[in-house]
Amino acid sequence: MSSHNNTVFIVDDDPAVRDSLTLMIEQENIAAEAFESAEAFLAVCRPECLGCAVIDVRMPGMDGIELQMKMSERGILLPVIFLTGHGDIPMSVRAIKAGAVDFLTKPVTRENLLKCVRSAIQSDENRLAQVVMTQQSQSLLLDLTEREREVMALAVVGHPNKEIARRLGISHRTVEIHKSKIMSKTGAVNLLDLARIAQESGLNG
Repeated sequence: MSSHNNTVFIVDDDPAVRDSLTLMIEQENIAAEAFESAEAFLAVCRPECLGCAVIDVRMPGMDGIELQMKMSERGILLPVIFLTGHGDIPMSVRAIKAGAVDFLTKPVTRENLLKCVRSAIQSDENRLAQVVMTQQSQSLLLDLTEREREVMALAVVGHPNKEIARRLGISHRTVEIHKSKIMSKTGAVNLLDLARIAQESGLNG
């Protein structure tokens, strides 16, 4: 796991909690930013922010679950770890249903905090890697004509040339020409590689 460009965003109205969590995280050479309210956090966080958010569920004004919903609405996909009070089971259940990747019960131990933070950051890095992979695969399809996309979509799910020709109302030879152009334009080395590109780009759903 790399901490490069990753930040742990701490949102809690208790200054003692903010200071304690910030210290524990920064001692691991991971960047941390603390906010006293959901509103203060939303004022600076953007969809391109990387890392994770550690959010107190119960705060004055906008609570943690409302904040998580606002983040989702704004396209901020940071994994969320909720902080809950001891025995606050109903709120913990709501937190998980709201999309939290984990939750911690106060007082938070260093071991549990770092375990959850590392897991959440890894999850965010995996998400980002998938986004990049999808974009790269989609870029390979930009030069394909509409007909070539149709041929590719049928080819990667296993339809033979004869069946593709029948479905599209074109000749067997035309299908072969289209497939040759598709392989050339995408750089695919074989049909399996082409299927991977289609899967990553979302072409075949």
